Amino acid sequence: MQRYCIRIMAACIAMSALPAMAADSHAGHEVQPGQPAQGMQGMQGMRMMQEAQDRIAIEDLMWRYARALDSSDATAYAAVYTEDGQFASGANVTRGRAALHKMVADLKQARTDREAKGEPKRPGTLHMVTNHSITFQDADHATYNAYWVTMFTALGPDTPARVGAVGRSVDELVRVNGQWLIKSRNVAPQD
Repeated sequence: MQRYCIRIMAACIAMSALPAMAADSHAGHEVQPGQPAQGMQGMQGMRMMQEAQDRIAIEDLMWRYARALDSSDATAYAAVYTEDGQFASGANVTRGRAALHKMVADLKQARTDREAKGEPKRPGTLHMVTNHSITFQDADHATYNAYWVTMFTALGPDTPARVGAVGRSVDELVRVNGQWLIKSRNVAPQD
């Protein structure tokens, strides 16, 4: 729902900026010293629209992060990070796409090995991000603060879904070649 509200807001901002942008496009438009440019509203509207689009892209990035982790898709998981991206949980830090790929691939392999040995199936996970806040440092850098919840899925009537862990996260995000990526993700910040 929030994603759709942001899209509607972005469209409204863009439409409100059109008259000012059109005024700027008239030939012979000159700004006199000490007078605000008519196009400033249009430029502000365009910046606001870009920020709304960036927020949507960042929310999509964080969805892809959670979905890749929950589906044990190591390739998709590594792809949401920069080449030198890192995941930190306390003192444990995994750096670089290859290492991040291996981290998730190893989790998947361990599950496969347990099942091959006949061990009981373990519940799946659902990683959720809540109460997030996005702060832009500049056009290509943002900080994503959030609370997170990891749920274990139900395995039938005797094993209901349950909360596995909760915490707070801080993500440093960067736009690379027009795409928002995770530079660093810390799911156990010390502050």
